[in-house]
Amino acid sequence: MLAFLAEDADRRVFCYANGDLRKDEQNDEILRFVEFWRKRTGHLPEELVFDSKLTTQANLNELNRMGVNFITLRRRSRKMLQEIHQIPLSAWRRIELEGIARAYLRPRILDEKIQLAEYDGPIRQLTITDLGHEEPTLLVTNHLRRSPAKLIARYAQRMIIENRIADGIDFFHRDALSSAVAMKVNCDPQLTLMASSLYRLLGARLGNGYEKAKSRHIFRDFIDATAFIEIDEKDVVVSFQKRAHNPLLLEAGFDKTDVRIPWLGKRRLTFVFG
Repeated sequence: MLAFLAEDADRRVFCYANGDLRKDEQNDEILRFVEFWRKRTGHLPEELVFDSKLTTQANLNELNRMGVNFITLRRRSRKMLQEIHQIPLSAWRRIELEGIARAYLRPRILDEKIQLAEYDGPIRQLTITDLGHEEPTLLVTNHLRRSPAKLIARYAQRMIIENRIADGIDFFHRDALSSAVAMKVNCDPQLTLMASSLYRLLGARLGNGYEKAKSRHIFRDFIDATAFIEIDEKDVVVSFQKRAHNPLLLEAGFDKTDVRIPWLGKRRLTFVFG
């Protein structure tokens, strides 16, 4: 099954998923995402960061034509690697990365503008070595003025997103969909996307480091708890037992919850913590 996932880098919430992709449609899904974002927000996404296999050079050209900034990897061929290894050492320059917790903070780069077969005009390519990989990394982008250090740091955030996808696989079993019926496959990624988003919103409201906590950690500290539920004509009262993490729920204001539940008539939901 092919699935397309997109995450808001600032809010750390998955905002788009499609599990209905066919192989002949996968390259154009990024354009459908851009249209989805425009309809929901009223403007185009400011920047997209993605892997080399996501789309084609022609679609990179379309993104650039629309005014959408992007950073992606370029696929490395054997011929390309041979040419890179022949570049004299004097052509490279060393830069310093900031704000990245990694061992390799002073990579060597080759910053140039190149031509791609299906891309109109020049595109910027950063060839990067000394990042801890055996072969050089090739970044291509339509950011023509941003500093190389900021471009590399920005692309490094994609690895954080991949870690959160791994969190979704570990906790929400995103790679083990419950449906064997093709028509229902798209429902499973949507449900896990919603669940993941709710955990991220809960973590953001709790604060105290839970903004970056894994879903399993949040579940263990707050969700996996015993509570008593009382339902009468006006209220649904959820009373939690005493737990070490209850003060964080109180600090986040959950004891002041007073929400009307539409599917339970006029009853309102409140939380009580022991």
